[in-house]
Amino acid sequence: MITSARRTQQPSLLSPGIPGEPASTGAMADAESGVSLGHDIPATIGWSVAIGNSLPTVGTGDTVELWDSLAATAYRDVAAARVLEPHLDALGILEQAGTNLASGADPWNLSAIGVDEDSSWGVFAAEGPGLRVDAHQSASGWTLSGRKPWCSLAAHLSHALVTAFVGDQRRLFAVALDEPGVRPHDGPWVARGLADIVSAPVDFDSAPAVPVGEVGWYLSRPGFAWGAMSVAACWWGGALGVRDALLASAASERADQLAFVHFGRADAALWAARAALREAAHLVDKQANLDSRLLAERVRAVTADAATTTLAEADAALGPGPLVTDLSYARRVADLHLYLRQHHGLRDAARLGRLAVESETSG
Repeated sequence: MITSARRTQQPSLLSPGIPGEPASTGAMADAESGVSLGHDIPATIGWSVAIGNSLPTVGTGDTVELWDSLAATAYRDVAAARVLEPHLDALGILEQAGTNLASGADPWNLSAIGVDEDSSWGVFAAEGPGLRVDAHQSASGWTLSGRKPWCSLAAHLSHALVTAFVGDQRRLFAVALDEPGVRPHDGPWVARGLADIVSAPVDFDSAPAVPVGEVGWYLSRPGFAWGAMSVAACWWGGALGVRDALLASAASERADQLAFVHFGRADAALWAARAALREAAHLVDKQANLDSRLLAERVRAVTADAATTTLAEADAALGPGPLVTDLSYARRVADLHLYLRQHHGLRDAARLGRLAVESETSG
């Protein structure tokens, strides 16, 4: 367990002028207490587990605090947010499925695979051409077999939530990653951004698994879209660090009108994304009568555009200098570029357009 000796209240990023909530403040205080956040992966995972038990889950009334904590983590280090976010997503999924380990609620018998409050989690739900994981049930329980792509940090985590096919439908399962039937690959992974967050295939060979939710539940629950917006909060926080570099340039004695233009464009884009995230958090907590998929696509589009704009303005304003001389800045830019690829550009824009048309023309 990682603890902090002294926690000074930090300002909220999503609510300017308002002090951060206790959990958010504590998360950042712990991060400043000696953890090599984002660089030392085992330590970052341990930190994520420690603060994960104190942070709220999405949709439970404190979504702004959750997203503020994710943004604050990404503002400090993008890779650290890339570790923290899926762990928190898994905790939220488990809670939506009725699990609360702190109170002893374990309706899916996760304790059978060694799950406890110190478990570290990934969410492995990607699919790939020619790759498939199938779930099989026998008298002794469920097992998973097949290959799953894009399994981040599988060699470091204790457990994962994994989607697998039951016939032609998908179901969610919990798996202990230290089982002999679970074999994480160490690559290929030649990424320059998020270099230590290896996201490679995992082979499952009759690996014991425990179902979480019924068939089809994982993709149909409102929380599926909510989790997608948690990722956007990380993008936004990561882009704030790039904005800082633009601010320093615009505030220097050598600044000209173009420096103000580049900073102003980035500032406006990120302010709009901040407003979108706050409004979405309110709607999620209110359980508003709104298509959660459409809300998520809108928030992700606005935030991805804001982060992309900020990166482009920084490139134009700052040139190659900080990319080749400032390790922290260069790492942030590379990490954020890769993280943003979780937004699929025109494909996601097309899905947003289709959902918006359906919303305004149906009924």
